[in-house]
Amino acid sequence: MAQYTKHPVAAPPTPPERESTGHLLLRGYVILVLFATFAHSAVFNLLGELGAGIALGVFLLATLGIGIPLIAQNRPQRFPWRRLPWAALAYTAFALLSVAWSHWRVPTLLTWVLLAGVTVNALFIAHVLTWREIVRALASAFKWILGLSLALELWVSLVLHGPLLPNFADIPEGDIDPQWYWVRDNLFDGGRLQGIVGNANLLGIISVFALLTFGVLFAARARWRTTLALWMLLAAYFLFRAASATAYVCAASAAAVLVVALLMRRARTPGGRTRLYALFFGGGALVVVAAWLLREPLLAVFGRSADLTGRSEKIWTKVIARFAEHPIAGNGFSSPWVPTDPSFDGWIIDHDITVFHAHNMWLDVLMQLGVIGLVLMAITYLSLLWRSWFFAVDRPRWDLTADREYSPLTLLPTAFTVVLLVQGLTESTPIMLWGWMLVVLLSFKIKAVPLVGVGERDRVIENGRTRRRVP
Repeated sequence: MAQYTKHPVAAPPTPPERESTGHLLLRGYVILVLFATFAHSAVFNLLGELGAGIALGVFLLATLGIGIPLIAQNRPQRFPWRRLPWAALAYTAFALLSVAWSHWRVPTLLTWVLLAGVTVNALFIAHVLTWREIVRALASAFKWILGLSLALELWVSLVLHGPLLPNFADIPEGDIDPQWYWVRDNLFDGGRLQGIVGNANLLGIISVFALLTFGVLFAARARWRTTLALWMLLAAYFLFRAASATAYVCAASAAAVLVVALLMRRARTPGGRTRLYALFFGGGALVVVAAWLLREPLLAVFGRSADLTGRSEKIWTKVIARFAEHPIAGNGFSSPWVPTDPSFDGWIIDHDITVFHAHNMWLDVLMQLGVIGLVLMAITYLSLLWRSWFFAVDRPRWDLTADREYSPLTLLPTAFTVVLLVQGLTESTPIMLWGWMLVVLLSFKIKAVPLVGVGERDRVIENGRTRRRVP
């Protein structure tokens, strides 16, 4: 019978340590928060306005109830106060301050509570989870959204045999604008799919985020790679069927940036990187100029007009006019706009529905918080873009060893930031809800932990097993 020698050269093998039940529950809670934030419209369509508000309050109280004791006990690590995303927090504080001069005080207070809740949840997630756990939690949330979207589309087409209204309301007699439907029953007729989120553009952009997240996990050789590949196929299918021009442009932009980052990683000298920067900046400028000159035929390919389906005439002109009335500090924070408030009710109408954001995050910020808010938002995004870029292209190093392998996970923040910036040209989502959550979460995490797997906890949890942190 085999036995250990009496003079071993190393300790006998032991089974790997398991994650504690409490930490598993914590990760499950984070996945639920991410799902509810990214699929906020599904929560609204299911529970209504009051129910969605109560859900937000419950999540905020739960996060505070879990997070405050952790910080007080210095677990799992001392809270890095100096590494907080101060530009993002300054924007949040200025948004609250704007209630003093706001032209719509009730919407300012209501939407600021939403902004503050999202900010607190983002800081909480960045503090209690490692980089690997954050990526895995995002992947799980996207899987739930995509899986439930497929299930709902199948149920509507195969069982209900007709479109579905929010809150499962009965369809009224006569014609109804398709914009009101939660799901339009387009699964088998070739139309645009909306999924559980009830919006084709939102489903498309979530599919882009899902593809990026699944892709970096696949490259990092996570477990169940075959299953990950199937999820990637489902995300690609929803991206195609959502038929969102914005999502297509975001996906192309993220792919281009990932290619550039990978080439930068292969550059062996500073001079080589300089030449690549010159090449890509020059090529990028040419692409932007060509896209502007050929905007009409390019937009026609996606079924869009030269004014981006009425955005410039119907929305942006009126938003700029309202910004001009109070250009320095703006008219008051409200992201999103509250359609029932007299200041917004009937102000801008599209498909017989009051528009609730400017469809351009920079114009939205200008109208709400003026030039001061725009500067704070620009600093927030530029600092995130700067840090995330070098987080992706610089080799991990914390001592004299300079040849460590890159982690595929470090590519994700840059790709997400680029998607948000490109989407922000035609949508205002990057300054509210899940867009703002990603900005705060990534900004805080990169500042607090600039290396994957190092400096996060005394123990780093990876692939369900616990190992000692590399010093």
